Amino acid sequence: MMARRPGAGEERPWKLAEHARLGKGKVVGVVVLDGWGEAPPDPFNCIHVADTPTLDALKKGAPERWRLIKAHGTAVGLPTDDDMGNSEVGHNALGAGQIYAQGAKLVDLALASGKIYEGEGFKYIQQSFETGTLHLIGLLSDGGVHSRIDQLQLLLKGASEHGAKRIRVHILTDGRDVLDGSSVTFVETLENDLAKLREKGVDARIASGGGRMYVTMDRYENDWQVVKRGWDAQVLGETPHKFPSALEAVKKLRDDPKANDQYLPPFVVLDESGKPVGPIVDGDAVVTFNFRADRMVMLAKALEYEDFDKFDRVRFPRIRYAGMLQYDGELKLPSHYLVAPPEIERTSGEYLARNGVRTYACSETVKFGHVTFFWNGNRSGYFNPNLERYEEIPSDTGIPFNVQPRMKAVEVAEKARDAILSGKFDQVRVNIPNADMVGHTGDLEATIVGCKAADEAVKIILDAIEQVGGIFVVTADHGNAEDMVKRDKSGKPIRDKDGNVQPLTSHTLNPVPIAIGGPGLAPGATFREDLPDAGLANVAATVINLHGFEAPHHYEPTLIQVSPVPF
Repeated sequence: MMARRPGAGEERPWKLAEHARLGKGKVVGVVVLDGWGEAPPDPFNCIHVADTPTLDALKKGAPERWRLIKAHGTAVGLPTDDDMGNSEVGHNALGAGQIYAQGAKLVDLALASGKIYEGEGFKYIQQSFETGTLHLIGLLSDGGVHSRIDQLQLLLKGASEHGAKRIRVHILTDGRDVLDGSSVTFVETLENDLAKLREKGVDARIASGGGRMYVTMDRYENDWQVVKRGWDAQVLGETPHKFPSALEAVKKLRDDPKANDQYLPPFVVLDESGKPVGPIVDGDAVVTFNFRADRMVMLAKALEYEDFDKFDRVRFPRIRYAGMLQYDGELKLPSHYLVAPPEIERTSGEYLARNGVRTYACSETVKFGHVTFFWNGNRSGYFNPNLERYEEIPSDTGIPFNVQPRMKAVEVAEKARDAILSGKFDQVRVNIPNADMVGHTGDLEATIVGCKAADEAVKIILDAIEQVGGIFVVTADHGNAEDMVKRDKSGKPIRDKDGNVQPLTSHTLNPVPIAIGGPGLAPGATFREDLPDAGLANVAATVINLHGFEAPHHYEPTLIQVSPVPF
């Protein structure tokens, strides 16, 4: 369920009540293993294959203190349970204790209320409407995974009503989240909408297109040529395939017996004089209307970065660019966006700070913002600088993660160990990134090494907790390294013509573990059995309990119960 709001006139106190059966004063170590999901044993389950004695011992040692929780879909505020979780929404949920609308739901709300047109992002691109063209780039589909055509339709209507006089749409055909061949129907629908806008005096046309897996929508920097093919069509207006209309383009390109929507080559639509109808030029505005981030980040870099060097852009137009959302909160990319992240209120970090809990948080650069900024509800800085310390360990730059898969796991763990032993902190919180960052490379052997390093890091932290008589919570934000191969509908690995498996580099839909323990944990504390659908948002109340407080009533329920221990 979505986060509950107080009723009219209701004020929530910041003071937390003391827990009846859990005392205060124990150091609580919170470890987030990034990309560490749970899946059946399998040769492509790098977590299973890796030597991970610490996590194995947690899993097998105390079943009542180990369980799985949901880390994707509606459990983290995404539209459906077909939506993979990610680090940003995962840490939002872990820290907030509440489920906030994310992704497509945020866009739906902003479009329905009209708030999208009042934000800084829209006002920024609106400055180009008088003399420039508004370009909309994204997946033309109703699949609901990366975009939805109804959102595009509403954006076209709203932009035209708010001053856009010349609009060009650069479409990417789907065939992956929807049936192959449905591109023709989607193009016909969009062409009808644009024709109605032209009747109202708005110069609106489709300018270019191509299949999503061949044009623009690459991810994790797997193949920059995919983005370049889109750039050549969208920005330069240069491609071998030129047509008088997008509908004719899609129909003719699909005539090839081997053609499908996912891999249609890039095409450009020409005007009556044979010139491209809508290349992106200086003074224009550009919006990438996909709400899902992973396949928009690379294009965002090409559109925004001055010192971009991944391919020869030939021309770098001076434009006003905004994403539908901010696609990478850590990189602050893009710097302008139409729909702001959710306004997350009363996070666990703020509650603990207001109740005197001293907190230390640490990770290396690639996940430092997740264990601080995102954990704290998309909020920078400290709640109370006298009680908090955040420490960033610089990630290695310019070195692929699969080349150094151990990353800075041990260094992060050693910082956490020192913080635990110092006696200066009540909560020590870290993110260990290896399973996620190395998992994204698709390199199985390297990911196995990364998982082993993460396990070693956990041991360092748990040993320190043992020394001070503290409590630990070990969990994760989403899956990744537990399934590293693409599979067919029957679950069998997909292989190419040479028999090689196709690596899976994305997050997964698998649940993640959570384990509690340590000498400071009350003997009667165990996981409840009445929350089968619990997710990441239930972790915050659990951690607050372990600090000796009752959690706020509007939080998702705690995962733990404390039974009286017989004398």
